[in-house]
Amino acid sequence: MDDMTIAGTLDVTELAFLAFTLFFIALIFYLRREDRREGYPVEDEVTGRVDTPGGPLSDGGPKEFLMPFDRGTVSTPTKGREKVDVAGKRTFRSPGAPYYPTGNPLEDGIGPASWADRAKHTDLDAEGHNRIVPIGTVPSISIHKKDADPRGMTVLGADGKEAGTVSDIWIDRAEHQIRYLEIDTGSKKVLAPMAMSLVKGKKGMVIIDALNAEDFAAAPVPAKAGEITFYEEERVVAYFGGGYLYANRERQEPFV
Repeated sequence: MDDMTIAGTLDVTELAFLAFTLFFIALIFYLRREDRREGYPVEDEVTGRVDTPGGPLSDGGPKEFLMPFDRGTVSTPTKGREKVDVAGKRTFRSPGAPYYPTGNPLEDGIGPASWADRAKHTDLDAEGHNRIVPIGTVPSISIHKKDADPRGMTVLGADGKEAGTVSDIWIDRAEHQIRYLEIDTGSKKVLAPMAMSLVKGKKGMVIIDALNAEDFAAAPVPAKAGEITFYEEERVVAYFGGGYLYANRERQEPFV
């Protein structure tokens, strides 16, 4: 019973060591492939040339995820390495050089106004209902009597001019928070992020200094009434967020 030899000079200890070594090598391959599912092979930032073709450690292959509420499956990486045209030019030809916009940066998605190509469906709560909706569709949620109700208030832009009137409130039914203010600009109704809005007094006004008044009417709007998709949220927030840099020429100049 003291003889642990299996065959020849191969014993149990040596077999366990070899098994551990093979497992550890396989684990390294697995982990390196998993953390390189997107972003590889690496490209040269200036020319776009593939810097490293890659190999067995650089490609994890597609991976599928089962989506909740019968929304099918989604695979990642979801995109190839297709070229994307950007309405901007480099300030100088060097890696890391910033781009300056050549069109309308708020609509073209440059810099802080850029957006991600998110899913074209709505966010859902734990019960499968649309998470972000107009407050009137959820009778159990209302504005507290001690808080200001912005509906009916005038909206002022960064230039101090009137951009429109708050016509409705869109809330997050899961967290009971106001996410967007629906603003009637006269030509159409747009959504503005509540996080970028300042409500002044119970019967005062709403100040959204992200944009000038004339820019509100061009903001992206949801395609379907009463609901907003992940992608549409991304576009709305990017449009208003980009205004903090691109709304006025002075905002693009250095402080010093």
